[in-house]
Amino acid sequence: MPKGAELIVDFLVKEKVPYVFGICGHGNVGMLDALYDAKDDLKLISPRHEQTAGHMADGYFRVRHEPVATLTSCGPGSANMVMPLALAMTDSSAMMAITANVPTSQFNRSPFQEINGHFQADFPSVIKPVVKRSFQPTRVEMLPLALRQGMQTMLSGRAGPVQIDVPYNLFQESAEVELEHSQPTRLNARRSGANEEDVRTAMDMILAAERPVLFVGHGVTLSEASEELTAFAHRLSIPVISSPNGMGTLDMEDPLSLGFIGRNGSYPANEAGRRADLVIVVGARFDDRSASSWLKGYSWNFPQTKLIHADVDHAEIGRNYAPDLPILADARTFLRQLLSEIDRRNVPAGPRLEDWRARTIDWAREWEAFVGPKFEMHASPIRPERIVHDCQRILPSNAIMTFDAGIHHNWFMQFWKARNPASMLNSWGFSGMGFGPSAALGAKLAAPDRPVISVCGDGGFTMVPHVLCTAVEYNIPVVWLVWNNFAWGAIRDIQYGQFEGREIGTAFYSGDDGQPYNPDFAAWARASGVAAKTVTRSQDFAGALEEAVKANRPYLLDVHVDADIRPPSTGSWQLPPRPHKEPAFGKPYFAGA
Repeated sequence: MPKGAELIVDFLVKEKVPYVFGICGHGNVGMLDALYDAKDDLKLISPRHEQTAGHMADGYFRVRHEPVATLTSCGPGSANMVMPLALAMTDSSAMMAITANVPTSQFNRSPFQEINGHFQADFPSVIKPVVKRSFQPTRVEMLPLALRQGMQTMLSGRAGPVQIDVPYNLFQESAEVELEHSQPTRLNARRSGANEEDVRTAMDMILAAERPVLFVGHGVTLSEASEELTAFAHRLSIPVISSPNGMGTLDMEDPLSLGFIGRNGSYPANEAGRRADLVIVVGARFDDRSASSWLKGYSWNFPQTKLIHADVDHAEIGRNYAPDLPILADARTFLRQLLSEIDRRNVPAGPRLEDWRARTIDWAREWEAFVGPKFEMHASPIRPERIVHDCQRILPSNAIMTFDAGIHHNWFMQFWKARNPASMLNSWGFSGMGFGPSAALGAKLAAPDRPVISVCGDGGFTMVPHVLCTAVEYNIPVVWLVWNNFAWGAIRDIQYGQFEGREIGTAFYSGDDGQPYNPDFAAWARASGVAAKTVTRSQDFAGALEEAVKANRPYLLDVHVDADIRPPSTGSWQLPPRPHKEPAFGKPYFAGA
């Protein structure tokens, strides 16, 4: 009769899950014993903090579109998973979070680390808001069904994390039970398509439009629809705007790529968005940052602009803008249907929408004339534009970049040109710090032959510096580029812009002399066994980055960046009730005014 832990391990092996990222505790030691016997097929990697384990699983999935599991113990260990699960949930990233709980014989007796104020062993209530589904089997016989349903829930429809909450006696108890027969579950195994009538209506609207744009997001990335998106955009000469997690689904060097939209978007994207007569949204949502806080005329002009919104998640269709044509469909399937409809109608090949495309090209030239010269400037501390420029020049097109939340991310959203899908991993929907430095470890395990660079703020990196230990312990050759501007720069800029410069709690100062303060990140890295350099001159940055990538070992660059240079806003962002700011470049356009 198998033990519960053996059933879980056998299930993960049969599902071809290669890794468990987790940390030991008294509550899961019985599971660790089963992993010992399976270590040739299922490798345990133990970072120094559960938050990093969650972000590693998230990063792994975003690159390979295959899930891994996390393992945490009762109480604090699993509580540390709340933030990475929330981030994975909002960014549609799948992982199986196996959390231990108190033994069933002690339910409601308030043993060590039980949460029972409203219900026995109630830790799943902590996790429920940040997972697609929470399962709590209380007998070994319940494990096979929970595991199968959990894996299917994670990977069906809009991907996301699930929790399997296991009372720790189940790991060592046995029962006469077998795993349910099933083939390994895969993302995109079930694809929904639009009905034929909606496809025809969509094509009528698209061919009638004079100023259409595509807005694509993570749904296109997860659906692996880059080829179809590129073919469709080229076939009908439609410009493409990308959300951060959709960047690279159309090569951003392509003339049809306009970049990101919103406050820190590109000028061509915002101009096209607010002047379009039709927006075709595929696998994206209108959050406040990609919609200039829904302020009309700053990024979009609905309802004067017609809207086709296709998404695999019905909850996102119409959440913020009522579509003229709502379509519940997988991104790749819908794009293939549109391509087939083009062929069915014998739409003439060749360039279309010449006037509209000429306007987008003019906007791109205006934008380049405004920002271009700054990318070539040398300075100490280094101008932010120079870092983006040299990263673009030095890194190969297949490099994977991970980002934390912060001012550094704003610069890369605005100016980075991703060449491939799933090559720009962003902490977007939940904007959690610590994601970038941690997710880079999972991304490198998912793609060992590709360079992985974490661009992370000094504040965010200081939250998870133990990633250095994990990289050394497991020989994971990640490069961390610490954007060292001696501040919580993005929030300090809000204080400067909206609170008359009344800075408090956002700059890092030495208590003794009031000078800017940070630890010596390079020394910290070297103390951990990681190669490191400090870079203060822009002339030295490109060479240091090239050396770090070629070293093929864990490497940290402490890069001193000018904190007083800010990304030029081209849209807006409002923090109610504070009034919104006008764009620094360009101005809103109000359709029908």
